[in-house]
Amino acid sequence: MIAAFADIFLTLMKHYISRLLALVLVVVIGVAGCTNVPATLSGDYGQDTLALVKSLRTALTLPEGAPEKAAAQSAARSSINDFFAAYRRDPALTKLASFTTMRTALNSLAGHYSSYPNRPVPEKLKKRLESEFQQVENALNRGS
Repeated sequence: MIAAFADIFLTLMKHYISRLLALVLVVVIGVAGCTNVPATLSGDYGQDTLALVKSLRTALTLPEGAPEKAAAQSAARSSINDFFAAYRRDPALTKLASFTTMRTALNSLAGHYSSYPNRPVPEKLKKRLESEFQQVENALNRGS
């Protein structure tokens, strides 16, 4: 009799523990999935934009034969994707001059990287990107 009771008790406990574990997992995944900022970004638009500009300048100024050029370009692509994922749907940011200029620059660079992955960035595009990066920095300093 006691053995049967213990067996039923263990079966019920396993059932409740598995349900509790499933609930905990759903809550953890739900809370972790609520953030729209990738781990590589801080969540502060201005700071993230300036860091991205710095990183892209580094990737663009490395000489063609440099061993770290491929890694820098890969990091730039990843940073561009993270930046867009975090900020493109924020209606408060889409009206800012810094955001629209940054979006233009990033679209140009991402387009070059996807269309011509093994070719260097042309000087004309580098100059245009540098001009746009300056505009972004000026707009951020003004607060827009």
